[in-house]
Amino acid sequence: MSNISGKETKPEIMVRKYLFSKGFRYRKNDKRYPGKPDIVLPKYKTVIFINGCFWHGHKNCPKSKLPETNYEFWKTKIEANIKRDQENYESLEIQGWKVVVIWQCEINNLKNRNKKLKELSKMLKQRTHNRVAG
Repeated sequence: MSNISGKETKPEIMVRKYLFSKGFRYRKNDKRYPGKPDIVLPKYKTVIFINGCFWHGHKNCPKSKLPETNYEFWKTKIEANIKRDQENYESLEIQGWKVVVIWQCEINNLKNRNKKLKELSKMLKQRTHNRVAG
């Protein structure tokens, strides 16, 4: 478990490359914000968390199934992760940030990834338009 890194995962890199190719500029893993978001887009007042389904307890996802061995340990650990994530999201929202969570399973295959990332890009462009207009 000590070899598992919390950053520079394949899903994070995919999302960052997409955003950069569309002209979005961001900060990575900014420690100034609760939960150290994977991507911070200050211009859009948006933070993005790219969560692994297992480690963050994605509901109804087959990848989030807990191991049968040492079940109580994993259950406690994942529940604590879910609670901490929720607290971080709420804190960011109170500070005026839009919180986007992208699940690993949502971007695993090319078709789903393209759809999800296009939705993300559209949402960010709308946030810019709304901030200028409103």
